[in-house]
Amino acid sequence: NLCLKINLKLGGTNLHLGNQLSFIMEKPTIVFGADVTHPGIGESEKPSIAAVVASMDIKLSRYAANVRVQGSRVEIIGELKEMVKEHLVNFRAANRIPPHRILFYRDGVGEGQFAAVTKHEIGCIRAACRELDPNYNPTITFILVQKRHHTRFFPVSSTDADRSGNIPAGTVVDTGVTHPTQYDFWLCSHAGLQGTSRPTRYVVVHDDHKFKSDDLETLTNNLCYTFARCTRSVSVATPAYYAHLVAFRARFHFRPDARQQDPSSFCQVIKGLDQRMYFI
Repeated sequence: NLCLKINLKLGGTNLHLGNQLSFIMEKPTIVFGADVTHPGIGESEKPSIAAVVASMDIKLSRYAANVRVQGSRVEIIGELKEMVKEHLVNFRAANRIPPHRILFYRDGVGEGQFAAVTKHEIGCIRAACRELDPNYNPTITFILVQKRHHTRFFPVSSTDADRSGNIPAGTVVDTGVTHPTQYDFWLCSHAGLQGTSRPTRYVVVHDDHKFKSDDLETLTNNLCYTFARCTRSVSVATPAYYAHLVAFRARFHFRPDARQQDPSSFCQVIKGLDQRMYFI
């Protein structure tokens, strides 16, 4: 496990899927993950931290990250336009071509904020593209990721369960208990080691690519196998998982001699390190 992390931080590649990510390989595609971490109980004056990661290669083995500090408990990412623009510029520099497709996994949004987050952040993504080139208009699929819920699924018989008694890894539920009008699905992409597995809910709020249900569900499940410091599938799509790690790591980037509620006390990582997977 230690060697996996060292290899990544030195710019190496641990694994890649190849043909299982056909959507990524057909056209230049950038995959984003975004998350906002909020201060804990009793820390209401401390700021929230927004993190955005983006893939830099066709194998989805290398990600760049950037971080911003914003108002306490503000869920909408205020500087998303600048953050997305940075990643698009980096992708173009690394691949000599801007991405034709954008796949965006947004983590940590409660149902009451679906509309506000979707409207603001999709607008920021399009604005970032226009700033690069007024005629640049890539297609966008925007997916909200929910982990904090009380929904669980159980196998009907023991023959359908894995060795821990949970539903098998890769189980998808997209009928019956889904939203009557929104396009959403439940995916249990990991094999539970102990206790009852918690599936992840994915809500597709914007889709220029006109995904078929099976295609998007398969792509999302395959992304869960690209988490570079683990040899198993993880419970959340890897870009969203990386964004969570970046946001959590950024809590330690405040100067120790300054007050954390002051955004100016936050220190960004040194130039060039944001292109390395320092957060692994």
